[in-house]
Amino acid sequence: MVVADFYTNGEYLQKNPDWHEDAAPWKAESVLEIMQRNVLLPHTTCEIGCGSGGILQIMQKSLPSDCTFEGYDIAPQAIAMAKTRENQRLHFHLGDFFAEKELPHFDLILFIDVLEHFENCFQILRDAHPKSTYKIFQLPLDISARSVLRNELIDYRHATGHLHFFTKDIALEILRDAGYEVVDYYYSLQPLDPEPWGKVKSPVKALYKLIRLGKRAFVRLPSQLCYAVKPDLAVRMFGGWRLVVLVK
Repeated sequence: MVVADFYTNGEYLQKNPDWHEDAAPWKAESVLEIMQRNVLLPHTTCEIGCGSGGILQIMQKSLPSDCTFEGYDIAPQAIAMAKTRENQRLHFHLGDFFAEKELPHFDLILFIDVLEHFENCFQILRDAHPKSTYKIFQLPLDISARSVLRNELIDYRHATGHLHFFTKDIALEILRDAGYEVVDYYYSLQPLDPEPWGKVKSPVKALYKLIRLGKRAFVRLPSQLCYAVKPDLAVRMFGGWRLVVLVK
């Protein structure tokens, strides 16, 4: 099967029914945090692989009213969801960003949990270089001692379509090799349960959510303790973190 078919024929939607909608708030928060750390205020932002559009919608609410946003995705199901969020300064497009003939130069391009899905991520990095002044990547650091011992990488490939796997050092080296200057980076960690409490409609479901949170907090405790002392070691040993990188 052609890799792109995984996203266009409905298979990805079947395996990820909400298209990671619940993850949009914390992913947007990760983007906004690195922007604030570097006093970055883009007037034009484009997200490649925008999914259902939640990240750009949240960013629009957080940035000045003269900022504009464009999202691209090859998955018709995702763009159908994203189109419901459109407004005068927020637009979504079904298609391959890199196949577009005429595009403006953007202040910022986002690759949020996307680079690992491209067959030739190295060519994508080179092609994207002249398209914007800055880029923000969020990259899942799938390679860890835990993921290798538990043989989880093949699960990531089947469930979410990851074709490339990174550590922090590999990710930064790849970006530099593609001609980028790494301005800043930090580790981000997904919440214990991204599903908002607003979706919990009954006491029974609330109880299940509390139990789920408790179990996940207990499982995550060793990695959190290690991270407090040796962040890089914790990430390499336990996994679960992502790397947020600002480049130009």
